[in-house]
Amino acid sequence: MYKHRKLKLIVIFVLGLSNAVSFAQEDDKEQLNALKESKNLTWEGNKDLSENRFIEAEVDYRKAIAKSDKNPAAPFNLGNAYYNNATYSEAFGRFKQAGELASEKPDKHKAYHNMGNVFMKRKEYQKAVEAYKEALRNNPKDEETRYNLALAKEMLKKEQDKNDQNKEDENQKDKNDQKDKNEDQKENDDKQEQKDQDKEGEEGDQQDENKEDNKEGDGDKKEEQKKQPEEGDKKEEQPRRPNQLSKQQIQNLLEAMQQEEKKVQEKIDAKKIKGVKVKNEKDW
Repeated sequence: MYKHRKLKLIVIFVLGLSNAVSFAQEDDKEQLNALKESKNLTWEGNKDLSENRFIEAEVDYRKAIAKSDKNPAAPFNLGNAYYNNATYSEAFGRFKQAGELASEKPDKHKAYHNMGNVFMKRKEYQKAVEAYKEALRNNPKDEETRYNLALAKEMLKKEQDKNDQNKEDENQKDKNDQKDKNEDQKENDDKQEQKDQDKEGEEGDQQDENKEDNKEGDGDKKEEQKKQPEEGDKKEEQPRRPNQLSKQQIQNLLEAMQQEEKKVQEKIDAKKIKGVKVKNEKDW
């Protein structure tokens, strides 16, 4: 009984494994068919592109990419079509897709090599250097990639030197601008200082003129004051005119005249007393 059950379980496992293998085979078959169709569409795209039918080629490549993700040639060739048509952004996207889908180093090498070419067209030299390095990791013997890497490095150095020179020129320009600004400021300050000095000079001249006028006025006044006492002294020292008496002399003269007049009056009064007859009283 036990042995029979065990045998039965083994049979079931074997049948399940057989079905899984069958499903895997069918899946692989579908993938192989899809890959085959994708490659056929890629070939059609290449043919259209060789006949300058870009739109038809683009359609075939897109169908090929949609059919299978095992065909890195489809996005790679579509990337080349975009690159030759100067549509570099689209080209880069397809080269990147091809590199991600590629399982073989030669395919990865071609994808990264062409990504480097796109970066060179964009003048993104640092990114180009990294892309070419990655391409050489997958195919170190490719001389074209090695040459492109050397060119990218040279262009990167020139760009860096140019940027350094531009930076230096910009710094020098800033220094010159600052120098000109300082010189302009100094010139303005000098003008203002000269203006202030001129103003102070004018005010000083005016003050000097006022002082000079005051000095002259004071001098005239002092001269006048100086002359006045001299004139007063000169007046007092003037010689008297003839018959001109001093006040004291006049006073003495008046007193003398009064004395003389008094004496004369006394004499007159004395004569009157002596010569006047006395009348008798009437006899009534």
